[in-house]
This record gives sequence, structure tokens and C-alpha cells, in this order.
Amino acid sequence: MAAQQQSDPAPATPALGRSLLWPVVAVGLGFLLVYNSFDASAGAPPAPAVVSLPAPSSSAAPVSPVAPSAAPSGLPRSEPERISIKSIAVDAPFTPLAIGATGQLNPPAADDPNLAGWFKDGATPGESGTSVVAGHVDTKTGPAVFLLLSTLKAGNTVDITREDGVVATFKVDSVETFSKTEFPNDRVYADKGTAQLRLITCGGEYDKKAKDYQDNVVVFAHLASAKKA
Repeated sequence: MAAQQQSDPAPATPALGRSLLWPVVAVGLGFLLVYNSFDASAGAPPAPAVVSLPAPSSSAAPVSPVAPSAAPSGLPRSEPERISIKSIAVDAPFTPLAIGATGQLNPPAADDPNLAGWFKDGATPGESGTSVVAGHVDTKTGPAVFLLLSTLKAGNTVDITREDGVVATFKVDSVETFSKTEFPNDRVYADKGTAQLRLITCGGEYDKKAKDYQDNVVVFAHLASAKKA
């Protein structure tokens, strides 16, 4: 999101400490990312940013104990408390996100630019499965928590402090931009059987008429290590 508008939040994946399955048939549900933004010049309150999601399903997922320096395949379930990305000066608390009555993921509050959201019915960061974290790129008041997300590079790290006192460190594999009209749900949300992280925000050109950004920026990352804070 390049203009000063409200934007994004994101998707979902594995469920409740268990893995969400994203079968091929889910494609038929047409879960399309739709991050609504709003035009600051219009003077109207912003529309909530949303993401269409399929109904989650769950199954038992094995976990392994914390390994101080090795890369664990999956940690026990524990809610995230804070995200730190030193390379882009991110240090923010989390708020849980849920799927609303419309079947779309509710966004983080737009009145707090330094706030990240995580899909609470999906895998927690560090747990086996794909954990989804969303944040605004900007709001009506200015830049927001994920303003510089698109500048991350492969090899950069993301630290997430969890409620159990464990800091899960993720290593960035790639940063990609996708058109919202052709968002690759299966690829982004796929459960690979390992602890994965997806950071999502808006990107590309801002369409003033649609009051929305045209693209989504997605950071693909995997759990590299975990240690007690």
C-alpha cells in the first residue's frame, strides 16, 4: 500500500494447533483475497480490509519440543505476543483475527498503525502448519506496521515471541507480489507439514475508484530456530 489508506489483513491456514488442509476442492470455494482500502481524500470512514477464506478443518498434528538452536519441525501451540523484524524496524504486538459473519477474515484495528494480526484459528507461529500474519501497509493517518514488508530479502529473519516464552525465529525464503485477482491460495496457504510463516499486506498501485490496492505482498518464511526468551 503506497497511498495513505487503510489496507489489508490476511488469510488463513492450518487450524487450532492442528493443520488446516487446503484440498484441491477448496479452489471451488473461490477464496479470493480482497483487501479493501479507503481513499483518505474522500473523508469517509475506511471500509474494513478483508480476506475470503474457506471453512477451516482440523486434524491432529505432531509437535516436537523446543530446540535451542536447531530448527524444530514444529513447536507446541502457543499464541504469539510480539513480532520483531529488525531489518525493517518492525516491533509490534499481536491481535487475534477471526473469520467474520461474511466468511471473510476481519482485519487488525485501523486506529493502531503498529499492530499485527494473526489468524487465531490457524497454526500459531512456530507450530507445524502454515501460520498467517497480516498487517496494514498504511492507514488514513499514515504509514503502518508492514510499510516496508516488500523490501525484505531472502535470508532476513523474523522473530516472534510467544506466550510460552519461546522466541521462534523464521528465515525468509522469498518475497513475492501477486495480483489480488489471481492470488495463488493453494501455494500461499499450503500445509507442508513443517512450521511455515506467511506475512501478508497490500501492495502495487492504489486504485482510488475501487479504494483498494491492486496487489498483495506475501513473505514466505520457515521456522529456523527456537529458544527461550
